Amino acid sequence: MATSSSRARTPRTDPLTLEVVELIGSVVARYHEEYEEAAAGHALTGAQARVLGLLSLEPMPMRRIAQKLKCEPSNITGIVDRLEARGLVERRADAGDRRVKLAAVTEEGVEVARGLRESLHFAREPLAELSRDERVALRGLLRRMLGEV
Repeated sequence: MATSSSRARTPRTDPLTLEVVELIGSVVARYHEEYEEAAAGHALTGAQARVLGLLSLEPMPMRRIAQKLKCEPSNITGIVDRLEARGLVERRADAGDRRVKLAAVTEEGVEVARGLRESLHFAREPLAELSRDERVALRGLLRRMLGEV
């Protein structure tokens, strides 16, 4: 008899699981497509828009940005350089450790990040049709799938 741990390692290939996997893929593809279009509308690449959106939440060091976006810190340096040249991001010393440089959005960067968020209708509009309880349940399921629970 199969144990629960051996079942967890066996890929699920039942029709329902396959359909859910396809639907998740479709949602991700549509989200990325809309995100790239929104970024282009602000003369940004998708990567620049993601960094700007992340920094609009809080200033952070390059290494942490790279960890959150799952990429190399050297890539983030170039992206931040370009955002800084546009006046959307600035580098500043970390008050807690002056040896550390933080990337932080400028006032203009906050406005552009807000515009990006407001132009992303694909995910927001269908979610608005769900009840609060449904959104809470969906959030819980997504967190569980990501191993965050």
